[in-house]
Amino acid sequence: MGVARLGLRPARIVLDTSAYTHLLAGHGDVVDWIARAEVVHVPAIVLGELEGGFRLGTRYAHNARTLDAFLEEPFVTVAPVTVEVARRYGEIFAVLRRNGTPIPADDLWIAATTLETGGHLVTFDRDFAAIAGLPHDVLSPV
Repeated sequence: MGVARLGLRPARIVLDTSAYTHLLAGHGDVVDWIARAEVVHVPAIVLGELEGGFRLGTRYAHNARTLDAFLEEPFVTVAPVTVEVARRYGEIFAVLRRNGTPIPADDLWIAATTLETGGHLVTFDRDFAAIAGLPHDVLSPV
């Protein structure tokens, strides 16, 4: 059971690509998570996914400006890929592969970043449930 369902909110959250996209759509749960957080981490991997999506779309300049404005908020940080994150990635990758439950590589990086920052992942992606010990909440799109 995620902490959201217990009525608690961690001080440090991590947004994946799906959570950021739902934030832009005004999804109430994501807005609430961000409003209650002291720190919002956006993994560098998420920035890459967003950049790719922006460039495939027709509103690149608008989307890039909106993201830049969000990243300039004082409570938002970009979480880089560090040596420690890479080691966590390798650990998670090996466990999931041995268990026969691999997930997409970008999600592995996001999970590793979440663990390394001590954050709580906010997502709409159920793939993260395969990672034992990952603090996360999977939100409902509606």
